[in-house]
Amino acid sequence: MGAMETTQSRVAVAGASGLIGTALTRSLAADGHEVVRLVRRAPRAKDEVRWDPKERYVDTAGLAGCSAVVNLAGAGIGDHRWTDAYKRELRDSRVLGTEALATAVASLDEPPKVFVNASAIGYYGDTGQRAVDESAPAGEGFLPSLCVEWEESAAAARDAGIRTVLARNGLVIGREGGAWGRLFPLFKAGLGGRLGNGRQYWSYISLHDEVAALRHLIDTETLSGPFNLTAPEPLTNREVTAAMGRVLHRPALLPAPAPALRLVLGEMAGDVLGSQRVLPTRLLDSGFAFAFPAIDEAIRAALR
Repeated sequence: MGAMETTQSRVAVAGASGLIGTALTRSLAADGHEVVRLVRRAPRAKDEVRWDPKERYVDTAGLAGCSAVVNLAGAGIGDHRWTDAYKRELRDSRVLGTEALATAVASLDEPPKVFVNASAIGYYGDTGQRAVDESAPAGEGFLPSLCVEWEESAAAARDAGIRTVLARNGLVIGREGGAWGRLFPLFKAGLGGRLGNGRQYWSYISLHDEVAALRHLIDTETLSGPFNLTAPEPLTNREVTAAMGRVLHRPALLPAPAPALRLVLGEMAGDVLGSQRVLPTRLLDSGFAFAFPAIDEAIRAALR
């Protein structure tokens, strides 16, 4: 049991307007915690603090008194084709922003107890049929190298003695954004189906469990380093799409062939067609219990 579960705390969140950030701030506020949102414009409310990731600027005065700082910021991996310019945007929005926040929290007279920095299971690259956990090395390619640099950007906080957690997020099942935010409308229209051969593993997590896991990592004072935020049993894309068809009562008949995906998605198709069989070993070992570990339950939870 950490201090945050028994007392009201002040928590700063960067990326508070995204899928995970919106759900996390709602959950914290519902339990009476004071949430400070980092914004890239002039603050319009007393719970907003200015920052500029690209310029490495953070209004550190606004972080005073925070017991936790959570960084979920970063341009959407699937928002655009991976042109050289957008790959630079993906990198800069994560690496420069993390460096800025880690340096800011390290500079405080009374730093937060914990710095939680988002990362992604993209760290492991394509693992094929092989299951990996936090003990596995980084893979090869754009996303793994980005994740390595992203995680290393939190060094200033760790070096200052702040408990630093790296949350390697899987595919979050939510209606309002992320990869699943695009899948739901397709399946509801009866246009869903497996991607490529469908044998690639998808490591998913319900939005509810994602938020609960982040709060567990914030609250548990003995936890630091990398944690995979994925459900305990990854499934193949074929199994996931069959579940989507079942839950939404729509046939999942139309496969998207690999060449068509490459045409539409460009380089990003490699990651959609790639296989990531990632296990949340450290999260389970720490005593975390999933509310929606099975795919049908996780999909239904997103539709509530």
